[in-house]
Amino acid sequence: MPTPITRPQGLLSWFASPRPGICPTLLAEKIMNADIRAVRLICRTAHSAIGRALAVNISKLGNGWLYLILIAVVFFGRGSAGFRIVLLAGVNAAALHCLYPVIKRRFRRRRPFKLDPQLLPLLETLDEHSFPSGHAMTLSGVLVPVVLLWPSMTSSAIVMICGMAWSRVATAHHYPSDILAGAVLGLGVGYPISAGLLALW
Repeated sequence: MPTPITRPQGLLSWFASPRPGICPTLLAEKIMNADIRAVRLICRTAHSAIGRALAVNISKLGNGWLYLILIAVVFFGRGSAGFRIVLLAGVNAAALHCLYPVIKRRFRRRRPFKLDPQLLPLLETLDEHSFPSGHAMTLSGVLVPVVLLWPSMTSSAIVMICGMAWSRVATAHHYPSDILAGAVLGLGVGYPISAGLLALW
């Protein structure tokens, strides 16, 4: 039987921890249990050799190689006009990675495979904590100027984000809520920066 989650971790512990004027609630525990059930379900899609290879290699691409490929695609498809896309993407990534370690240290959410011994990580993690997903955050922020300045890439951008989201959960490195938070953070920081700089440039 799957191991039940009895205590919320990381971000969700804020809602369940006793605080002056705030009553403990079962909402955090319910969300956490739903999160871990989703991880177990999605991890099953990587049980086959093909699924495992896809999850591992997509995740590894998100460590850096994907962005080199994106730069090549942008310059090939847009020529010298691609310079603005690449520059804005770099600014977004830099801004996000200034916030990222602060958020990680603040919430210290344990990764799924550390919370549930039945989950096995398919590759090593880059850091200890799971919230938010740095892969989802960075890719979302980098793709903002790509979509703004090259709208025909929107469908491809969605496929890339969905593929990365799946791989990060399938490798037991993240919960769906980590992915959602990372994507929201990437878009929430990347869009204002990109739109603001484009208005001036």
